[in-house]
Amino acid sequence: MAGRLIYLIGPSGSGKDSLLEAARAPLAERGCRIVRRVITRSAEAVGEAAQGVSPTQFATLQAEGGFALSWHANGLSYGIPRQIDDWLAAGDDVLVNGSRGHLAQTRARYPTLLVVLLTVDQAVLRQRLLARGRESVAEIDARLARNAQFSDSLKAAPGVFLLDNSGPLAHTVARLLACLDAGQSACA
Repeated sequence: MAGRLIYLIGPSGSGKDSLLEAARAPLAERGCRIVRRVITRSAEAVGEAAQGVSPTQFATLQAEGGFALSWHANGLSYGIPRQIDDWLAAGDDVLVNGSRGHLAQTRARYPTLLVVLLTVDQAVLRQRLLARGRESVAEIDARLARNAQFSDSLKAAPGVFLLDNSGPLAHTVARLLACLDAGQSACA
């Protein structure tokens, strides 16, 4: 039996990286692999444990068919290694830190994927983005406005499991694991 693709999406600052790190061990116990993305950002940059590559290296990997999924957002390029197809075919569940803007293309390629939308209260999200210190206040406000547009349309979409991360991370991890243990129909 093929594994399932779990597509985690949410706004920058919603806590996707924290959730993935906190859930890593219990997910591994359930036979779920967390994918390490390839990003055109320095590997030393604060944030997720991604493989940092130059734009030229990314373009080469993409041209050679090295990615199952790839997209561009916020001035960066993101790739999900083609190896996920092997893992899925072997029956492993695979969790991907995806892109809300690339959801339609991902659904076209993986029609049975489970979409998990990580949400967070707007005031909490603003504080997290300010504390990160990567963007100006104007950039943060623009990001929050884009988030509101994305979130409203995604919350109404069928087959999207909403996972609130405004409270303690342990509660978010527990809800994610319960959803995955119960199966996709129980999550949507």
